[in-house]
Amino acid sequence: MSQSPSNTHNDDFVIDPGVVWERCMAIIEDNVNRRAFQTWFLPIRAVDLTNNILTIQVPSQFFYEWLEEHYVELLAKTIKRVLGRTGQLAYRIQMENNSQKSPATMQLPSNQQNKTAKGEHYIDMPLTVEDPSRIKNPFVIPGMKRMQIDPQLNSSLTFNHFIEGDCNTLCRNSALRVAQKPGETSFNPLMLFGSTGCGKTHLLQAIGNEVRKQHPNKTVLYVSAEKFINQYIEHSRNREVGDFINFYQLIDVLLLDDIHIFTNAPKAQDALFAIFNHLHQSGKQIVLTSDTPPKDLEGMQERLLSRFRWGLTAEMQQPDFETRKAILEIIMRNEGTEISEEVSQYIAFNIQHNIRDLRGAVISILAQSTLLKKEVDLELAKRVVKNLIKTPEKELGIAEIQKMVCTYFKIDYDKLQSKTRTGDVVNARQIAMYLAKKFTKSSLKTIGDHFGKRDHTTVIHSVQKVEDFLKTDETYRESFLEIQHKVQLAAM
Repeated sequence: MSQSPSNTHNDDFVIDPGVVWERCMAIIEDNVNRRAFQTWFLPIRAVDLTNNILTIQVPSQFFYEWLEEHYVELLAKTIKRVLGRTGQLAYRIQMENNSQKSPATMQLPSNQQNKTAKGEHYIDMPLTVEDPSRIKNPFVIPGMKRMQIDPQLNSSLTFNHFIEGDCNTLCRNSALRVAQKPGETSFNPLMLFGSTGCGKTHLLQAIGNEVRKQHPNKTVLYVSAEKFINQYIEHSRNREVGDFINFYQLIDVLLLDDIHIFTNAPKAQDALFAIFNHLHQSGKQIVLTSDTPPKDLEGMQERLLSRFRWGLTAEMQQPDFETRKAILEIIMRNEGTEISEEVSQYIAFNIQHNIRDLRGAVISILAQSTLLKKEVDLELAKRVVKNLIKTPEKELGIAEIQKMVCTYFKIDYDKLQSKTRTGDVVNARQIAMYLAKKFTKSSLKTIGDHFGKRDHTTVIHSVQKVEDFLKTDETYRESFLEIQHKVQLAAM
């Protein structure tokens, strides 16, 4: 007995129309509400697939007319999504006929060709011959992986251009590891958090650029949370949420920036949840950034927060002085300008908030230098910085010097006022007294009062000890000059 041609393709393999319709149903279910799906789609049965035309059987003429009136565009898009550009749909209507054991049917073509917008563009995603059971998620459409997706990356934001310091070592190293082995480490997701302008976006982009370099076959996408949410809203209006989710489930390395914005978008969180689950279960890499740690993301669904904690959460701190100085010098060099050590240190010391402020200072300095035909010197730097940040009018105080010395030597502030006489504390106390005498107008008695009510002779002794060490101990002298320079910058 010869095989019925209804299920036979020229490629000598059989595709079950039921399997094709199951794939269609998975897409449709995500684009209509639950009641509509149960009422108008669950009763449908696929009965034939010939010449890339899928025939479905519906219960009545009214049923057919309702589908054609309300869901023809959705059905057209879905059929073309599953069967490719040439895919078509036909109906078989079950007729009431009690005299026959098998119900009579009437076959009608779909009007989808006439009702589909003329300017509509479809991506050709042909059905493959793979075993359908191998498809992990029904929303992943065979053939779609061949699409070329713009990764939205800035090629200049790489690991080579990222300045590493104590403030960002953990984040930089974990990001590099993820880029080298995306989806293969325990850092999935990798979540980087920190205040605005500390370099999170640079690292996110660096991951993407490194993945494309080391794993050119992987699909990488960088997207801001704001853009993601706007895309979701647009697809929701067009009843194409399924298409939206389908697209993001194709990504191998998803780089999602500023996820704290999601706290005001609960519906978009639902889409993110579906995307996150699929990517993670499929061994794909997810990297997130936020201005706040997960525990402070008020308004974020708990099911998402728990997933954010599955991998590594690392804090990016504001760049320290040395890191800011290195970043500043690179920015200047990239602009084709060299600046003196004095100017570099002054700017890096006074602009402490974030890297964007540093870049803004550079632009302002270079602009004024060009317009005024003046070299970039300390005077110009001071003028620009004064206009960019609020600088205190008061004189540098003893307490500020003490704090700077304690920070440099990594000792507790209260130890300077204590009776402690361990070597490191005594050394720091003497240097702090020396600097207080040099950079403030305070009397010896006032300085002594700030160091645990010590008398003026102790201050004199400390100053003398520092001067002696400076003459005889080169290592001591190097450390002293370094901390003195920091105090000097603060006093400018």
